[in-house]
Amino acid sequence: MVHSNISIIVAVAQNFAIGLNNDLLFHLPDDLKRFRQITTGKALIMGKRTFYSLPKAPLPNRRNIVITDVIGETFAGCETVYSIDEAVSLVQNEPEVFIIGGGMIYKQFYPLAGKLYLTLVHKDLEADTFFPTINFEEWKETEREDLFDEKNGFHYSYLNLVRKD
Repeated sequence: MVHSNISIIVAVAQNFAIGLNNDLLFHLPDDLKRFRQITTGKALIMGKRTFYSLPKAPLPNRRNIVITDVIGETFAGCETVYSIDEAVSLVQNEPEVFIIGGGMIYKQFYPLAGKLYLTLVHKDLEADTFFPTINFEEWKETEREDLFDEKNGFHYSYLNLVRKD
């Protein structure tokens, strides 16, 4: 069942690669600013490896919720849940909640998400973690900005998508 308040925010390569060795595949300062701007003041749901990979955790000025399958495990400054269903019930009254990774969390929330905030890098990258393949026919593009990053030497786009009925 799609939840209109569940949004996924993710940066992917065109081959849907998102990570390698528990780290991001590229550094785009403007994308990090966009992430902060979009998610500040909102609830975030993440897996524990994503939590541990954050340079500063928990992320400030946001409600941080970490999913783990280790009963009793907790994370400083965060709410801890032990299942996808528990996370969904915890945020049912939030106007918008963001799924921020990692790979398994994205895979489990993808069918539930009503919105995607996508940073799409227009090149294939080597990775060990991938986002689920997006069928763009199922989504309506509501916003798009095409950019070029000189430092990394690649084109990328910001896409905001809503799931079609």
